[in-house]
Amino acid sequence: MRKTLLLLALFTSSLSNYAHNDDSLKILKDKIAFITDSVNKSMKWERGTISIAGGAIKLNIPQGFKFLNAEQSQYVLEDLWGNLKDNSILGMVFPENASPLSDAAWAYIVTYNQMGYVKDTDADDINYDDLLKELKEDNKKTNEERVKQGLDKFDLIGWAQKPYYDQENKVLHWAKEFHAEGAAGNTLNYDIRILGRKGVLSMNAVAGMEQLPEVKSHIAEVLKMAEFTEGNKYGDFNPDIDEVAAWTIGGLVAGKVLAKAGFLAIILKYLKLIILGVVALGVAIWKWVVGSRKKEEPTVTTAEGQNGDTA
Repeated sequence: MRKTLLLLALFTSSLSNYAHNDDSLKILKDKIAFITDSVNKSMKWERGTISIAGGAIKLNIPQGFKFLNAEQSQYVLEDLWGNLKDNSILGMVFPENASPLSDAAWAYIVTYNQMGYVKDTDADDINYDDLLKELKEDNKKTNEERVKQGLDKFDLIGWAQKPYYDQENKVLHWAKEFHAEGAAGNTLNYDIRILGRKGVLSMNAVAGMEQLPEVKSHIAEVLKMAEFTEGNKYGDFNPDIDEVAAWTIGGLVAGKVLAKAGFLAIILKYLKLIILGVVALGVAIWKWVVGSRKKEEPTVTTAEGQNGDTA
């Protein structure tokens, strides 16, 4: 959060310095456009069939979508969107016409949790209205702790899409609506979980609530994108050698198992865009400035890593 606030301050300061002069403001806007274009062109998009998780999972990226690999996705999430470092990221799936620096950008973040075989015997017995009440109570307690720590509150409003479990394909998906303190609008958190022999593939999308119709219009395609390969499918489970997860379908929906790059981290990107529509561009500018400085300075190798970055 400190990094986010610093970037906000730096970029806001830059804008205020130019605001009194139309020519200077145009120069700044041109620089922003140039850097944005440069960042977008640096992305190496993939389409078609892609193997991830050591070959255990196959992604089929159809027309209308594009995929970023793990390394580039970590760059987007950490350097452009200001999230914490997370080595579990396997990639990101964007709509074909979207870019990481677009204010309206949304994407599915792909992760895999090798938690074991998740039993789905409780799927038909879950009362999701009662579960929502429990989640809201948990949310209140969480917010009380966040306030004590001086953090903003995140309020669970309700289901944006009630949970549904596809028994045949072993796919679970649902969506929640949240409100972040200080934000102008509400946030959509759309979750997809695909069950496998040894764990669960997660595809998590965060967008503005106004984007729900667009996200839902593509959900059928997204649900078909990922599949476990032979030997790794849910039906390949061997009770004699495979571990059973501590979580069930209800536990997954309740959020008992969260990817480190889940809602609370990724939502920071949307908070920034709501507060200041060009903040993502400011982050890109800061990254470009830092990168330019590094090119001019000799590389120093430290015990922490080749860049000497311990943050």
